[in-house]
Amino acid sequence: MWTRLQSLAGSLRDLGGCTRHNSVAAFTCQNPGGGDSDNSQRALRADKGGRTMPFQAVRLYIQDHHVVMDNGTVQVTLSKPAGLVTGIRYDGIDNLLEVLNRETNRGYWDLHWNPPGGKGIFDVISGTSFRVVVENDEQVELSFTRMWDSLLEGKYIPLNIDKRFILLRGSSGFYSYAIYKHLQEWPGFDIGETRITFKLRKDMFQYMAIADNRQRLMPLPDDLLPGRCQTLAYPEAVILVNPELPELTGEVDDKYQYSCENKDNQVHGWICFKPLVGFWQITPSDEFRTAGPLKQNLTSHVGPTTLAMFHSSHYAGKDLVLSISPGEPWKKVFGPVFIYLNSASNGEDAPFLWEDAKMQMMAEVQSWPYSFPVSEDFQKSEERGNVCGRLLVKDRNISDDYILASGAYVGLAPPGDAGSWQTECKDYQFWTRADENGYFSIKSICTGDYNLYAWVPGFLGDYRFDAIVNIISGCDMDMGDLVYEPPRDGPTLWEIGIPDRSAAEFYIPDPDPKFMNNLYANHPDRFRQYGLWDRYADMYPDTDLVYTVGLSDYRKDWFFAQVVRRKDDGTHVGTTWQIKFKLDKVDRSCSYKLRVAIASATLAELQVRVNDEKARRPLFTSGLIGRDNSIARHGIHGLYRLYNVNIPGARVVEGENTIFLAQPRCTSPFQGLMYDYIRLEGPPFSGSSNEASGSFK
Repeated sequence: MWTRLQSLAGSLRDLGGCTRHNSVAAFTCQNPGGGDSDNSQRALRADKGGRTMPFQAVRLYIQDHHVVMDNGTVQVTLSKPAGLVTGIRYDGIDNLLEVLNRETNRGYWDLHWNPPGGKGIFDVISGTSFRVVVENDEQVELSFTRMWDSLLEGKYIPLNIDKRFILLRGSSGFYSYAIYKHLQEWPGFDIGETRITFKLRKDMFQYMAIADNRQRLMPLPDDLLPGRCQTLAYPEAVILVNPELPELTGEVDDKYQYSCENKDNQVHGWICFKPLVGFWQITPSDEFRTAGPLKQNLTSHVGPTTLAMFHSSHYAGKDLVLSISPGEPWKKVFGPVFIYLNSASNGEDAPFLWEDAKMQMMAEVQSWPYSFPVSEDFQKSEERGNVCGRLLVKDRNISDDYILASGAYVGLAPPGDAGSWQTECKDYQFWTRADENGYFSIKSICTGDYNLYAWVPGFLGDYRFDAIVNIISGCDMDMGDLVYEPPRDGPTLWEIGIPDRSAAEFYIPDPDPKFMNNLYANHPDRFRQYGLWDRYADMYPDTDLVYTVGLSDYRKDWFFAQVVRRKDDGTHVGTTWQIKFKLDKVDRSCSYKLRVAIASATLAELQVRVNDEKARRPLFTSGLIGRDNSIARHGIHGLYRLYNVNIPGARVVEGENTIFLAQPRCTSPFQGLMYDYIRLEGPPFSGSSNEASGSFK
């Protein structure tokens, strides 16, 4: 496969002329001191005679309008005082960034914000002052700041922003982080997104890698221009009509098809085939990302563009807009992240670059928290604390003994209600996964007050340890055994799906052949194909889904999303799904419990009726919920919601019963629900579950 891709990439390079080395004003100090381009991370390097010698010292060159950091392996040029990355020189290539773009559109921090109630503003963050924080043989750290005052109200976000860039001796890449600070007397604001963006040379970087099974030769940005593509239901999604690479003709491209959960979003980037060079964005910690380990973010996409996403409202909507009120002081450090560059020696090939990038990512993770950032706002290892313990589950329907919380997600996040971590935007979160015995260990936690939260795959709901966990410098806190009692009133009568906060286990159809992205053909992430929402109308043109407990199989018979049905005239109607089940015996004096876990909702409403589809008032309604947009953006989940519906015994009968799940809102093809798990429980157990004794052996 790689041989074929290299051949295809060669044809594209011939079109783009990738051998050119463009000279730009920023590169007036190329290789000062005569350093070479070895990308090794070792303390010593080998010269041509096989002898070892130390890496070149880090050097800083300050010019009129640019500043250059150079360690002999990597040379990074930034505009002064704006702090925009205008050039990256590596392995003999003058600039890895797109030299056809303006200097303001190559490598930059940005954010999208608005005053309360005002329109959104996109801001490429340009510093107004520059200073050298550290300059010695081992390290250079630069600061580019933009300070706010009342004269800037309405023009710039009311934040002091300090962008930092670091180059270390012997490092095959550079680091960046930023400190955002809001003072109490300043006006409020909302942030929808903030990130670092790099736009690479389109004539060189055409192969993208996000994961072992998510890699491909990508379209060129020119392929997305009018006349060369056909826009689909929203601007980000197109069919390639006349791409530079003919083999991509007819494929769908959409940047949201390459989204990734925070927990898996540690390294991604691009490969150039000649010379064999990789450009990688490495995020060694999720602590500064918002909304926990399951939050989905963009990664790399056609451009070639690579992103370090720190905060976004994607797959959540307004619930994940970061809102700072007037009179509210706030400060947060985003990063550092690492921009890693690698190249292949004789006898090595392109896959080596991806494998090497993964190894470098693991090395960065092991080095976290970094010791070298100078800012006191970034806490070092000795200033932080650690927490450990064991999580057990008590579910009397399964066992009278405690159950090991194997693989549980356990984290510290700011104090709030159970589950509040998934919409928490302002501060830091620290997550881990418990081992097979439920033991967990969370290291290097910033000082402060937290709640401990958890959720356990296979069990409903969210756990919160009610007492505040106060982390002080140097603490090692053992919390002992913690017990989570998931929602449970009575025995399970039937269930649909797996309680794992995702709809991936349900039936995901093949895409319309006209809307294929071949990366996801026969791929575990089938849900990432475009247009799957329309397949529901193909399968159910006139009537809606009916699921019969005991006969139906949710893997084949439960569509992954309850979407609206498209009519022949192009309009849409809401849908009502049915769950049919039998009860041999009914206790009419007791209530039954229907538990509905929602994996995603987009401007939707869940209405529940029992044995009477035409009842004027539903037994339960969620009201209007969700702005996840996961249906359109191939997300398979957004924000998790759990609804617990009491069904009076008088509403059910011996014999056949039907639960009707209606989603009536239908002004857009993307309105709908994704279910995580549905369970009907029988009448409550005798006695309280809290009174049940439990043991663990």
